[in-house]
Amino acid sequence: MLKLLRRSDAGLECPLLSTDWVLPSDAVWIDLIEPTREEELKVEKALGFMLPTREDMAEIEASSRIYQEDGATFLTASILVNSDADLPSIAPITFVLAGERLITIRYGEPRAFAVYAAQAELQKPPHPDGAAIMVGILDAVVDRVADILERTAAEVEAVSVAIFRTPKTAGFQPIINRLGKAQMTGAKARESLVSLSRLVSYATITGQMEMDADLLDRVKTLQRDIQSLTDHAGYLAGNVTFLLDAALGLINIEQNSIIKMFSIFTVALLPPTLIGAIYGMNFEHMPELRWMGGYPMALGLMLISAVLPLVWFRRKGWF
Repeated sequence: MLKLLRRSDAGLECPLLSTDWVLPSDAVWIDLIEPTREEELKVEKALGFMLPTREDMAEIEASSRIYQEDGATFLTASILVNSDADLPSIAPITFVLAGERLITIRYGEPRAFAVYAAQAELQKPPHPDGAAIMVGILDAVVDRVADILERTAAEVEAVSVAIFRTPKTAGFQPIINRLGKAQMTGAKARESLVSLSRLVSYATITGQMEMDADLLDRVKTLQRDIQSLTDHAGYLAGNVTFLLDAALGLINIEQNSIIKMFSIFTVALLPPTLIGAIYGMNFEHMPELRWMGGYPMALGLMLISAVLPLVWFRRKGWF
């Protein structure tokens, strides 16, 4: 799908790509959302240069994600998407600065794009140029990541309280699941921030940014925000690791307590078992076999031999 933001009153619109489609001269933002190959070819023909494919955007080499070609600057970042789902994911998004135009290519729906698009539709023309639009989108993306990290931090804090208040091991399973989701969200948020940091650092040396002092100041502010959020994501990762270790440690302590109780009762029952085994052999020449008090004596010995170890274990504080 293709959307255009124009300097006219039209705002964001979805034009029909006919055979003789021509790119409007007042278009400042061309947003390609999961484009088909036909849409890519028509936009490439209108722009006069090649756009990266989905496979190109997935490359991890910096030279394949950030470069200049045919007079345009290509910047690809990994953006966190589906953060509210059980399994958040990362989607590569490419920003192309070509003169006063911005072209975005994306195969995901980050909420930050919808937020900025809604704001852009409310703006009265003239709309800013492509570089300013890209900075506005990046600003919305960073704000969104900050909100996600704040929510994750609150979740980690709640889990921290739950871990040290949960009395039984069985209650730790949902806690560990929550920690796993928090760790995954934080890790992907940090990956996204590192990617954005590289993109923004490269964007500061492009011609579009160097010629606009106000825009350059906004980009530098974005750099500081990204760095602080990256540090915060690292702190969250360490906190999640500590809480996971604490949860597993408490599980081990409770399991060891259960095993210890079984061991104590096993040891306490060994003497009665030995006595019962001896008098259960029924040899012909056992003196106690014909003794009237033999049966009560055996029961008494078994009871005393079971109680004495338990009393001793109790005095030692083993249970």
